[in-house]
Amino acid sequence: MTITKSNVQIRKEWDIVGARQMGRELAKDVGFGTVDQARIATAVSELARNIYLYAEKGQIIYEIIEDINKKGLKIIATDDGPGIQDVSKIMEDGFSTSGGLGAGLPGVKRLMDYFDIDSVPGRGTNIITVKWVR
Repeated sequence: MTITKSNVQIRKEWDIVGARQMGRELAKDVGFGTVDQARIATAVSELARNIYLYAEKGQIIYEIIEDINKKGLKIIATDDGPGIQDVSKIMEDGFSTSGGLGAGLPGVKRLMDYFDIDSVPGRGTNIITVKWVR
């Protein structure tokens, strides 16, 4: 399996835009169509916004992954913030701590082919997502 990595540090609000743009560019480079490019950019935007709002700093890591039969983009959102007290609660559609629509992480999960979240209160959150080219 071949892996190529890039990352964007999230420290200020403008970094969300940079992370989104990099996600879209990498998705295009990997061979995703425009609809999947938009899906990936939306997922990255949500992940980066969560880092900015709740952890204040962290990073989005991109990995272009290639196997014999498929190619894809792995996106890892990681931070050392306060962590999530109740992961099952934040994964409910409509739940929001920021007053938003509550599409957040459940929306990211729907947009991607793979989604995994690991969060420890007081230690941070790691979210791994993957989208495969079809």
